[in-house]
Amino acid sequence: MSRSALAGKRVVNTRAAHQAAALDDLLRAREAEPLPYPCIAIAPPEDTRPLDAGLKALAAGQVDWLVLTSENTVLALAERLRALGIAPAALASARLAAVGPQTAAAASEHLGLSASLIPDDHVAEALAGALKGQGGGRVFLPQSNIARAVLANELAAAGFDVNAMAAYRTVVGTGGADVPTLLRERAVDGVVFTSASTAHNFADRLRREGGTLSDMQGVCVACIGPVTAAAVRQYGLTPDIVPTTYTLEGIVDAMEKVYASQQTESP
Repeated sequence: MSRSALAGKRVVNTRAAHQAAALDDLLRAREAEPLPYPCIAIAPPEDTRPLDAGLKALAAGQVDWLVLTSENTVLALAERLRALGIAPAALASARLAAVGPQTAAAASEHLGLSASLIPDDHVAEALAGALKGQGGGRVFLPQSNIARAVLANELAAAGFDVNAMAAYRTVVGTGGADVPTLLRERAVDGVVFTSASTAHNFADRLRREGGTLSDMQGVCVACIGPVTAAAVRQYGLTPDIVPTTYTLEGIVDAMEKVYASQQTESP
């Protein structure tokens, strides 16, 4: 059996520590070496009262759509529900719209909820478009404190009653490999960015730790989707990979194909 084109490649995983395992497993399955470098960490909102009020309204059946845009949102909701003593089953009266299959899977695992709507393209714009086709209604939209406003704005413009608030704060992560040194030593083959936040915080963390983005020359830059790719470009980096399927599997498959084509082109 032939080896994967990713075999032996050292790939930086910028996901939060509590989310890194899924990407690590996919990379190891192709014989790559994941390098942990958490660029985001999740913290509760400084004021949980708006989120708590939204969850209580949701549990009381006063919401038509629960809209989830990330796995982190799911985890944040599960934590606040425990703190409030509300069973996740109480949320089932609302229909669930998830931005993608990974978010839907997290909602099933941690909240016991099944998604009624998942757009074909796993971005906020596509989710807004899919929801518009469902008519109006009352929407509960918990998300990151730094989430883009596009989803809330588009739904409000379409006549939805949108209750959007921070479910968690995204902060810069810590720990992991000494990526600044590894980059200087040309010991990194690729870096995977799975959200705009990972891109922004990678640049911030690298600078804080004495690194420089100029050391990224020759490193494969892989972005899970177009929004993440746009964030990467803000720092003068060129995304080498943006898969057509915006999932972890899609990004690793795309990386493998790129490295395989490079091997074919090599003399």
